[in-house]
Amino acid sequence: MKIAIPYEAGQVFQHFGHSPAFMVYEVEAGKVVSSTLLPTNGSGHGALAGLLAANQVNALVCGGIGGGARTALATAGIAVYAGVTGSADAAAAALASGSLTFDPNAVCAHHEHHGEGHDCGSHGHDCGGHCGG
Repeated sequence: MKIAIPYEAGQVFQHFGHSPAFMVYEVEAGKVVSSTLLPTNGSGHGALAGLLAANQVNALVCGGIGGGARTALATAGIAVYAGVTGSADAAAAALASGSLTFDPNAVCAHHEHHGEGHDCGSHGHDCGGHCGG
């Protein structure tokens, strides 16, 4: 199994669609056996599901995520474990062992308010305060 986590400075990055990179963890027999950094190269919400699918990812652990991204990931056959904060390595190990605490209903509230296509930067604010925290 492969687990992807939006990643920045060792932590679960809290806005899926703006993630600078994913840490992709390879899991065997309930344990993480390797990890590789996968840059997003500026890909937005829609392209990220394709990027993860192309890298044979089975599961995504994340903080905030909008409805459009959830749909794209489901279409790609990628399970979503949202509402997670803290260490990316610890989250991957917890999912691998079956002990991850997550919120299946967590959404990016910012997207619920502004809509999936909203560009936070154009309004002088950061999604980080609104997403998955």
